[in-house]
Amino acid sequence: MSRLTTIGFDADDTLWQNEQFFRMTEDRFVALLGAHGEAAEISGRLLEAEKRNLGFYGFGIKGFVLSMIETAIEVTKGQVSAAVIGEILAAGREMAAHPVETLPHVRETLAALAGDYRLVLITKGDLFDQERKLAQSGLGDFFDTVEIVSDKKPATYDRVFARHGDGAGRAMMVGNSLKSDILPALEAGSWAVHVPHELTWALEHAEEPVGHGRYRVIPDLGPLRGLIEQLAR
Repeated sequence: MSRLTTIGFDADDTLWQNEQFFRMTEDRFVALLGAHGEAAEISGRLLEAEKRNLGFYGFGIKGFVLSMIETAIEVTKGQVSAAVIGEILAAGREMAAHPVETLPHVRETLAALAGDYRLVLITKGDLFDQERKLAQSGLGDFFDTVEIVSDKKPATYDRVFARHGDGAGRAMMVGNSLKSDILPALEAGSWAVHVPHELTWALEHAEEPVGHGRYRVIPDLGPLRGLIEQLAR
């Protein structure tokens, strides 16, 4: 652990709030289509559309808005009004304009680690939106580099930590998603620190790797520096 040189951080729901805005918009969407089905059914149809569309639109607000429009067409059997589509588009614009809300202990933790480790922001999603959120967060100066990727796989961490550090074996990934931040980083040979968020998108759920030697869990970023120091002993 004393040879750890690089720490990767996820962005959405690790450094700042994100999922709560998707949930709020989904509630608004379900209410718009309330005359065409039960809330749970409409939400389920939306989730299925998101799954289908990930390979076409990727992660982020734009793909979410397109999936909402597709779902509205489906559940209304092609009868959705232009006014409802306009409401969906407006909701997407509001999501894209929402101020960034950083999570507890983020700034002080990054400041404490920045001098001793290479910090790499590794996030997936829409390039424009992720760049906007990073700029608004005021956290950009803490990072040595930023990688906005289409998805997070073991090969992603192999590539990123080789390019910006000393390889996955001397790196740590910190994030809220077991599926995207933790499991593939462990498979690549990195340490992985799970920081659970109270809201996690259904498509990011995965089984926790309990017992893995390089896996740890902390409630927020506050204990991260202490955890690193403890592991290095």
